[in-house]
Amino acid sequence: MNETGRHSHLKTLEHIPIFSCLLPEDKLRLSQIISEKHFRKNSVILMEDESKNFMYVVFSGKIKVIRINLDGKEQILVIRKKGDFFGEMTLLDGKAQPATIVAMEDATVGLISKNDFEQYFMKDEKVLKQIISLLCERLRESWVMLRVLGQPDAEARVRAVLAHISSVYGIRDNRGVIIPFKLTHKELADFASLARETVSRLLMRLSQSGDIEIIGSKNIILKPAFFDGK
Repeated sequence: MNETGRHSHLKTLEHIPIFSCLLPEDKLRLSQIISEKHFRKNSVILMEDESKNFMYVVFSGKIKVIRINLDGKEQILVIRKKGDFFGEMTLLDGKAQPATIVAMEDATVGLISKNDFEQYFMKDEKVLKQIISLLCERLRESWVMLRVLGQPDAEARVRAVLAHISSVYGIRDNRGVIIPFKLTHKELADFASLARETVSRLLMRLSQSGDIEIIGSKNIILKPAFFDGK
């Protein structure tokens, strides 16, 4: 990695809570030892049995954490973009995450090994407090997914997925709340455990009713009416 790339990655690390607690020299050292890898769209980043050895940081692109259901269909558990990370829980208990990580678009990912994780994070009280806070946040994400999948009908599921994504990544302006990355109908369907055709039909209905606006090709704005109708 060249100096420009290392500096860019260091800036990304500084905005992540569990890394921001590190001393400047430890942040620099971490940026030097982190293993950078590039992945093409739809390629597998980590398989389930590999997840207990690494956590990752997304430096560019967008990735998804998926699980294959008993009927063979893909279920998206969570979407991560630049500045996000995943896999820290498996390094704490040594158990594989029951999920696979896949690039949704061309992505650059930094992998942190279990040994480095223990050396840099597990010996600092401030970092440990951040990890506890992070685990609480992950637990809340799991509750949201259970709530999504527990919705009684397809439209309620799609609304719940859009509301969840907007609450994590949304950017508010005078039009509503913008989801700042593209989501295909198939990706939304995988998130909500619905057929793509069902999601396409529901998005069209929500667009016609003024609850959402689709701009560009796949960017979505949640209009004020969307939240009034929840």
